[in-house]
Amino acid sequence: MFKKALALVCTAALCLSLVGCGSGNEGTSDSTGESQATTSSTAGTETSAATVEDLKAIKDKGELVIGITDFEPMDYKDDSGNWIGFDADMATAFAESLGVKAKFVEIEWDNKALELSSGSIDCVWNGMTLTDEVKNSMDCSKPYCNNAQIVIVPSDKADQYQTEESLADLNFAVEVGSAGEEQAKEHSLKYTSVSNQASALMEVAAGTSDAAIIDSLMAAAMVGEGTSYDKLTYTVGLNSEEYGVGFRQGSDLTEELNNFFKTSYDDGTMAKTAEKYGVQAALIPQ
Repeated sequence: MFKKALALVCTAALCLSLVGCGSGNEGTSDSTGESQATTSSTAGTETSAATVEDLKAIKDKGELVIGITDFEPMDYKDDSGNWIGFDADMATAFAESLGVKAKFVEIEWDNKALELSSGSIDCVWNGMTLTDEVKNSMDCSKPYCNNAQIVIVPSDKADQYQTEESLADLNFAVEVGSAGEEQAKEHSLKYTSVSNQASALMEVAAGTSDAAIIDSLMAAAMVGEGTSYDKLTYTVGLNSEEYGVGFRQGSDLTEELNNFFKTSYDDGTMAKTAEKYGVQAALIPQ
């Protein structure tokens, strides 16, 4: 399906201690009740001060509600309208391992933490970069994938924009609340926020923005020869980052998912799922 692929790196951290990355500063109560636990710190990472019994709640209702956006190749719809992709397939398999169904709900990405805390979704599983803001607002799984934010420009202008310094005068389109927007701010670039990464690509294709900043995995699927945006290309990489899945602060689902990821890594399921979507899996040996 994809003409190009970037490395999907399932990190060795999956094989280490199974501790959520939430800071524990914004605990959220749950209607299923809480049991107190001791706040601890491992290698600079703190767990929440209370355990939220989300596992029992989702088993009672029979479904895991997953907050996503349309983000190929992680979460997107097939011709029948079903959600597929690397993240979607892994999320479905995780739900099945818990004995429940996966229910995918499109969310406004900038509202992901609010959607979690309000209880309208059970997790955010959508190629989510583990920024400080994310880690302070939700409990996070161990990183499962390496990614980067990269610059997208028209192919016929690519030679002009090969360094960070050359980007100063460009007008960028970025997804609101995204790691791309964060990189635009960090590099003091001029930008307009749009609803999602696909819209950012449309802005560049239409000529209403000079460039966009999007995830490297999405660029591999949607930009370049043989893709939906064959007259666009990627040039400068602005950072390196890690993907994780977010739950409510203190959720007991975090440890469940870390265990599931480790099993999927060990039995080869993760690599097979990556291969299915044309993403080159570069798994780190344990």
